[in-house]
Amino acid sequence: MTALTATTARPEVRTAATATKAATTPAPGRRALELQGFRGIAALSTVIFHVWQQYHTYDADGSHPPVDSPYLGALLSLEVIDLFFVMSAYLLTLSYARAAIDGDDRSVRTARVFLFRRAVRILPLYFLAVLVVWATRNPTLPGDWRDLVEHLTFTHVFDRERIFYTLGPTWSLALEVAFYLVLVALGPPAVRACRKLPTRRARAALCGAGCAALFAAPVAWIGCAHYLAGVPYTDWPVYFGPQARFGGFAAGMGLAVLLVALGDRGRLTARGAAPLALGAAAGLYVLSYTSAPENFGQTFYHPIAAVLWSVLLYATLHLRTGQQPRWHGLLRSRSLTAVGLISYSLYIWHEPVMLQLDRSGLLPSGRTGFPVALLAVLLVALVAGTASYWLIEYPASLLGRARDGKGAARDFYPRA
Repeated sequence: MTALTATTARPEVRTAATATKAATTPAPGRRALELQGFRGIAALSTVIFHVWQQYHTYDADGSHPPVDSPYLGALLSLEVIDLFFVMSAYLLTLSYARAAIDGDDRSVRTARVFLFRRAVRILPLYFLAVLVVWATRNPTLPGDWRDLVEHLTFTHVFDRERIFYTLGPTWSLALEVAFYLVLVALGPPAVRACRKLPTRRARAALCGAGCAALFAAPVAWIGCAHYLAGVPYTDWPVYFGPQARFGGFAAGMGLAVLLVALGDRGRLTARGAAPLALGAAAGLYVLSYTSAPENFGQTFYHPIAAVLWSVLLYATLHLRTGQQPRWHGLLRSRSLTAVGLISYSLYIWHEPVMLQLDRSGLLPSGRTGFPVALLAVLLVALVAGTASYWLIEYPASLLGRARDGKGAARDFYPRA
């Protein structure tokens, strides 16, 4: 694994002009509340989607959704996992993009520090949840030990039978971990390669081409698997593995490169951002509405959705100073940003909460019980997610302070 060390940029890269552009490139702190609001929307939508799946009924005529209206159904069943991927990749790629394009490597961490901070962020809660849920479902040893090992090593995404065992939604965390490894492996060489190029435009073009290649590879994989090899969509590892779903991360990486390359150019007014955001949202709805088993929309749903989410984020992030469209008020609302704060805990616990409520007979049966079940699951999952954040996730995140920005162990008791 390649570690990125802090180096001094070449004079022709770190000029006064590029320093000025670096100062105007996007930072995670800008529009942070809007991104937090998007996390809240994505987390709530994920809960709704899984309750929707739980209340499907099946008979000889096929599956029947809990809501008869296809228009409402398209909204309730809208998959948002690609929004998580795009946002994660965007935020984590920004520092590499700034270092590669503008020579500004002040915020780039070594691979060891980066992976340590990511591990502190996701592993404590994830490991605890896996162990608790697995133990409750395997009360006698040895139980399904292979399922436990695969979840603890993030390899369950490659197991067709166990990919959705224990914690169903956590197949996506296996992809997140794969992205971390790809980023620290490709980021430093990309920065070094860009430093050899004489112009900012050439450096931005190289980074953009790399992101495009990372996006195209999964699209090609999906096309070959579906149209050439005839692999059915229910062969989960083929279509859920990183080789098929990395396009969401590549789109987020491309968004980071685009915004860094643009700097202050092309910033939108509130009036200009509205139709772009509305068009992206409408595209996502149409994609959900038209997707059907094995058709084009379902086959390439996730690459298309990743592009549309990136457009929506662009319309949210790349605004002129002082411009704030009305719909930003929703994203910045206290209720939505509060859900965004606990989104990871909510994502982890909502499925075990739903299944336990169902086993305990606390959820109504039949399709007509869907609205009541949805409200019950949302209420209990939000309470569980809030408790999990403050009791587990937040305290564990403080472990990140154990090391300083250079990766050295922090001395909390320095000698006088």
